[in-house]
Amino acid sequence: MTIKAVLIGLAGMVAGWVAVLVLVGLLSDAAPAQVVILPSARLIENLPPDVAIMDSARFSVTLESDSPALARRLYASGARLVLPAGLPGCLPLPETAR
Repeated sequence: MTIKAVLIGLAGMVAGWVAVLVLVGLLSDAAPAQVVILPSARLIENLPPDVAIMDSARFSVTLESDSPALARRLYASGARLVLPAGLPGCLPLPETAR
């Protein structure tokens, strides 16, 4: 196996992982918040009134809302990439961590 094949495989794996996260965000309201990667000024100006900014960093902003379909509404407001935040993952959390 060549280095080129390994790099192509890794890039495909990362792209597939991001695609799954985007679909989870669009099709499910299971995540308590959403992370917007590379938020635009348009997004911040057009945030729906029920959306709260939880955290912000140089390249991302974490938002939450009690209303359904948050990811879809963020894309409509100008978000480039929205990923779910706060999901516990495949394994359930132990009782001490809840």
